[in-house]
Amino acid sequence: MFLSIIVAFLGIMGLLILHEFGHFIAAKKFGADVEEFGIGYPPRIFGKKIGKVVYSLNAIPFGAFVNIKGETGGVEDYRSFSGKPIWQRILIVLGGVISFWLISAVLLAMVSWIWGLPFQVSDEETGVKDPMVQIAGVQEESPAQKAGIQIGDIVLGAGKEGEERSLNKIIELQSEVKESLGEEMILTVKRDGEVLRIPVVPDGKNGEAVIGVSLSRVALKSFPWYEAPWQGIRVTGLLTANIVKGWVMGLKSLFGVQALPAGMKFEMMGPLGIFDMLRNYFSKGASYFLYLVSLISVALALANILPIPALDGGKMVFLMIEAARKKPVPSKIEQRITSVFFVLLIIMMVYVTFKFDIPRTFLE
Repeated sequence: MFLSIIVAFLGIMGLLILHEFGHFIAAKKFGADVEEFGIGYPPRIFGKKIGKVVYSLNAIPFGAFVNIKGETGGVEDYRSFSGKPIWQRILIVLGGVISFWLISAVLLAMVSWIWGLPFQVSDEETGVKDPMVQIAGVQEESPAQKAGIQIGDIVLGAGKEGEERSLNKIIELQSEVKESLGEEMILTVKRDGEVLRIPVVPDGKNGEAVIGVSLSRVALKSFPWYEAPWQGIRVTGLLTANIVKGWVMGLKSLFGVQALPAGMKFEMMGPLGIFDMLRNYFSKGASYFLYLVSLISVALALANILPIPALDGGKMVFLMIEAARKKPVPSKIEQRITSVFFVLLIIMMVYVTFKFDIPRTFLE
């Protein structure tokens, strides 16, 4: 438990530090002076100046920051952020976002070579590691939902009381359900590192025994070292596309345009939810944990590039406005707008934490 908390914390901090390091490297590349690179937020615990940069360790351990000379305006010399051409400033801003995608690609390449990446596979596929049957969807008002089965549960075994058999194929679970029509059966599932025995009674539907779930078979596939980098890039691209599709689906559901698929519900996740999910995935093994870190890294890249002041995408908007009007937005106006949106983002995170994260983490 304690180790999983520490690893989850280091996973999140590592992403945030490397994000800021992306800004740092881009600024250095284009000759902009970096005044401070800090881990955590002030008050400062320790700081050491090396060259022109102060490297600091700070008391509030929730992220990192980089201070670039002239980033908030008021300094126009050639070594400042504001003194650089717009295209260079855009790349400095994008440095942090790009770092998230690079982190994902590198981690996934490493996982695909050393442990294997999780893939959806058929029952017939052989030569894979750790195959398992996972609950991919739960229908409303179904026997599975009433029994408390959840999306993401890994089915280890099934059968009537005292006759449970271990399984790792979808057809094996379907056979057990068919044999238990109208009678109570036991599903042995793994959820968040805990093994549960859940009683459920299959129902008859169109002459078939069902419990109201959709299933997927997941296994680890390894790749030789020379294919691993391509797999890292490819899967990072797939994660990016799937997250965007998920956001679109969620927005359509939120505005009543299109209902979510059966068994899915609209939920948001804040820092506490991300931390708890990382902690739980640590129990699944290094491959699944690092895969989740990669997924979070891609999600942070996409979130950061949104055109919202206080995020990197918001800074991009101000730079594009400057390019269009041939002069920068007054620094005081930019800072005020950024401050307002920063407060709004904090309020939203608090709302998500209390509305979704706390009930999901402590009450379910």
